[in-house]
Amino acid sequence: MSKLPTHNSGFLESINDLKKEIQTLYQQDEIPWVVGYSGGKDSTAVLQLVWIAIRELPEEKRHKTIFVISTDTLVENPIVSMWVSKSLDKMAEVAKEEGLPFSVHKLTPDIKQTFWVNLVGRGYPAPRPRFRWCTDRLKISPSTEFIKSTVSKYKQAIIVLGTRKSESVARGNLMRKLDAKIDTARFRPHVTMENSMVYSPIEDWSNDDVWTFLTQVKNPWGYNNNDLLTMYQGASADGECPLVIDTSTPSCGDSRLGCWVCTMVSEDRSMTAMIRNDEEKDWMLPLLELRNELDPQKNPEKDKALREPRRMHGNIHILNGKPIPGPYTRSARENWLRKVLEAQIHIRENAPLEVKDLELISIAELKEIRSMWVYEKHEFDDTLPEIYEKVTGEDYPDGEEDSRNWNQKKVSNLLKELTGENSLHYKTVNNLLSLQEQQKHRKRRSDLYRGIDDTFEKYGHDTEEDAFQWELRKKEDLDELEEPRDNPNHKPTKNGSQLGLGL
Repeated sequence: MSKLPTHNSGFLESINDLKKEIQTLYQQDEIPWVVGYSGGKDSTAVLQLVWIAIRELPEEKRHKTIFVISTDTLVENPIVSMWVSKSLDKMAEVAKEEGLPFSVHKLTPDIKQTFWVNLVGRGYPAPRPRFRWCTDRLKISPSTEFIKSTVSKYKQAIIVLGTRKSESVARGNLMRKLDAKIDTARFRPHVTMENSMVYSPIEDWSNDDVWTFLTQVKNPWGYNNNDLLTMYQGASADGECPLVIDTSTPSCGDSRLGCWVCTMVSEDRSMTAMIRNDEEKDWMLPLLELRNELDPQKNPEKDKALREPRRMHGNIHILNGKPIPGPYTRSARENWLRKVLEAQIHIRENAPLEVKDLELISIAELKEIRSMWVYEKHEFDDTLPEIYEKVTGEDYPDGEEDSRNWNQKKVSNLLKELTGENSLHYKTVNNLLSLQEQQKHRKRRSDLYRGIDDTFEKYGHDTEEDAFQWELRKKEDLDELEEPRDNPNHKPTKNGSQLGLGL
C-alpha cells in the first residue's frame, strides 16, 4: 500500500481498501494469524486495522483464531510496559464481550534466560555489538516458541507484523529482497521459520501515515491513541510530536521505546527525554544511572576491571598477545545485584501509585541466580540471601538455607580466609571439593578424573599472570607448528609431524 492520501475522502478510501484486503486474506483459508504487538505505534496501527476489519465481518465468517502476542522482556521501559499490560488486559476483555476471535497472550523469556539471570547469575557482560546475547533470549525465543507451537498444531501460521520499509535501510532492503517471493496473497516467507508466512499490511507507510491513521481512527479496544502520542512526545528530545499537516512537518516516531537496560545504543534518549520533559518521572533516574553504569562504552577500562581474565569455562583466550576478558567477577555480580535491588526500592518509595509495585528483578530470578552461584560457580558461602536482606531490610523469601551446602559453606569460608577469595589456590581446592560433592553418589567416576585434570589445567598456577604466560607460550608453540604449512619451502618430517611431536 502506498502513502496514505491526506485529504479525508482519499484517506477513508485507502483504509477501506486495506480493510477489504485483510478480510479477503483472512477468509481464504484456515491458517491462523499471529499478530505481533509491542505497544508501539506501528504494531498498534496494524492490530487496529486487523481488529476493525475482522469486527466488520459477519459473525459466521470470523472462522479462525487471531493470536495477539506481546513479548515482555521483563526489562522494558516501565512506562511502556505498563501501557502494554493494560492494553492487553483491555483487548482480552473487549474481545470476549464482543465475541471476536482474538486470543491475547503475554510472553516472557524462560526464567533461565532473563536479562538478570544471565548478567547477575552467569556473569554475562552487558550486551555489545560483538556479543549481543540479549535479543534472541529475551525477545525472539519466546515469540518463536509460540509460533512454532502454533505451526505444530495447525501445520502453518501467518504472522502479521507492523514492519515498514521506511523504518531503516536494512529493514527496507530485506523486505525488498523478499518481494520477489511474495505470493498472490501478499505473503512473504518467514526468513527463519518453516511453514510460516509474513503479512505486512502497512509496509509502505511512513511515520506520518501511521500517526495520521492512529489519530483519525478510533482505537477499537477502547484505548485512547492520543495517550500513545503523548508517550512518544515524552520520549522525544524536544517534547514535540506534532500532528502531520504536510510533508514539511517534522514526524513523530523516531523515539526508541525499548529495554531500559539496553547498552546496544550509546544513550537511552527516550528515557532521558521522559525524565527531562516530566519532573514526575524523576523516579526513573536510578534506572538511567544503572543503565549508564552497565554501558561498557562509557568507561572501557572500568568495564575490563569488572571482568574475569578467563572465559566462562575457565580457559584463557588470547588475541593479539592479550587475554580477552570473560564474565563479570564475583564482586561485580554481587554489586550489580545490590544496585538492581536499590533501584527497585527507590521506585517503590517514590514512583506514582500505578508503578509502585514494579518488579525489576523477581523472586524467581533471585532463586535461579542463587542456584547458579552455588552449584555452577561453586560459591558455597551463598551470599545472595544476605545481600537481599541487607539491601531491602526484609527476610529473604526463599525459605530456609539449603542444608546440603552447609559443610561446603564452612569449608569454603575457611579456604577464603587461608588463601584469599581471588587466588587460584582457592579456586583449585574449591572446584575439587565441588567435583567430589557432585560425583560422590555416582557409580562411575570417569567424569571425576576428567574434572580433576581440567581443574589443574585451568587453575594449577600460582598467579593469573603465570597462567596467562603459560597459555601465551602454548599459543606461540602452536603458531610455530602451524606456520610452516603455509611455507612453500617447508619440508615435513618423515612421519608428517612437526618437530617430531606427532601433531
